[in-house]
Amino acid sequence: MKTKHDAQLFDVKKYHRDVLRWYEVHGRKTLPWRTTRDAYHIYLSEVMLQQTQVKTVLERFYFPFLETFPTIEALAKAPREKVLKAWEGLGYYRRAGFVHEAAKAVVAQHGGQLPRDVEALIALPGIGRNTAHALACFAYGASVPVVEANVKRVLARLLGWVEMPKEKNMWEAAQNLTPKNAEHSFNYNQAMMDIGASICTPKAPDCKACPLESHCAGKGAPENYPTAKLKLKKAALPVREQVVLVLEWHGHVAMQPRESALLGGLWQFVELEAGTKSWQGMRFKKTQMKGEIRQIYSHFERRAQLVHVVLPQKINLPTPLQWINADERQNLPFSGFEKKVFAAFL
Repeated sequence: MKTKHDAQLFDVKKYHRDVLRWYEVHGRKTLPWRTTRDAYHIYLSEVMLQQTQVKTVLERFYFPFLETFPTIEALAKAPREKVLKAWEGLGYYRRAGFVHEAAKAVVAQHGGQLPRDVEALIALPGIGRNTAHALACFAYGASVPVVEANVKRVLARLLGWVEMPKEKNMWEAAQNLTPKNAEHSFNYNQAMMDIGASICTPKAPDCKACPLESHCAGKGAPENYPTAKLKLKKAALPVREQVVLVLEWHGHVAMQPRESALLGGLWQFVELEAGTKSWQGMRFKKTQMKGEIRQIYSHFERRAQLVHVVLPQKINLPTPLQWINADERQNLPFSGFEKKVFAAFL
């Protein structure tokens, strides 16, 4: 792997001193998952922080989730719906499913203790190399690198990577820069994430405030490391149109758990193809059409024509639909879309 540093001496010892001194003064050392070596707590934080800001996780999800599931055994024993309910609002619900399945595997295969070995961690549902390394380092003191998105950018600028190397080479470079001392590797990895999040940012990085400045190959033009690939004009999201039927009877609504990969396990109303005018022999009236709700997902836009039917008497619902009352709704997990529907009608 060739970098701008190949032709010069890289003073790794000084580099470590500079990073660790910076972390001692500026690091976010009080974050609760940094003040514990509890592997379960650290694992939970690592998964929650994927595609979610620290502020959001800290203020709304981390502590409530641990109060509901204080141990990995408690999480493993919990019904799926309860886990999804605790995750409600955090998004990317596949993460909740993976956490639940991983907890079951840990109890069944590892006696309720997350394993120390990186490969054993990677074998658990939903745990990739970076999460495994984070657990091994932060919970068990292993001197292994943590290379999440912010750290990749820091390494690219530090080592002058115009293009990102292959994964194998990137991890080797990161490993070579990671201190061998357990305490130092803990602080070093936390520092690298903090530097990437607060100083070596994608736009307008503050090189003068960076502890890596004297070591950094990319400090003169950090935006060139790595060179951003030309982005094609973002295509419009495909639109999925449908009819959502809200059947209501004396405060009960007809709902069922989703079985799809997207939002699987969360509860939904009756969803029909766009243009549908009837259901189970029930014809919709114009007065029952209540407008449209839109929801943007990562890869499509959902547009749903709402039909609200208030029934004078209870009807038998086809399986798996169920009549759900207000008290039951408090304990069921819903996506943001269903919450918009509830806000509109109920």
